[in-house]
Amino acid sequence: MVKISGKYEKDLRCDAVHEPSGTHLATDAPVDNQGKGESFSPTDLVATALVTCIATTMAIFARRRGVELDGLRYEVTKEMSTDAPRRIVKLATTIWVPFPAGCLPEGYLEKIAESCPVHQSLNPQIEKPITFHYASA
Repeated sequence: MVKISGKYEKDLRCDAVHEPSGTHLATDAPVDNQGKGESFSPTDLVATALVTCIATTMAIFARRRGVELDGLRYEVTKEMSTDAPRRIVKLATTIWVPFPAGCLPEGYLEKIAESCPVHQSLNPQIEKPITFHYASA
């Protein structure tokens, strides 16, 4: 169990503390929702959680097969609804794998990516496409 604590600062900003490490994280409402957009918004953190969970989970499983994912790059694009209620409707992820596709069994990383805990925890109505690009042989 991990505790996150914090407080509302002002001007639509919050400060959260990861209790085990003491690390602070600031959030700000996005510009299109009355904020200044000076930090991650709460929904940005959802997108960040997804893509970093995918990368971390893939790295754990690849390591078990003797493969390190050093140099793996990722990107996620968050799309919000245009109707009410305001919500995330799509999180499109792109992964650049630093080695050719044949280094692990076909479809291995793709299956692992979709099984990460955050991917499994998100509302199934959120589109979550994942595109992989492998390095040339």
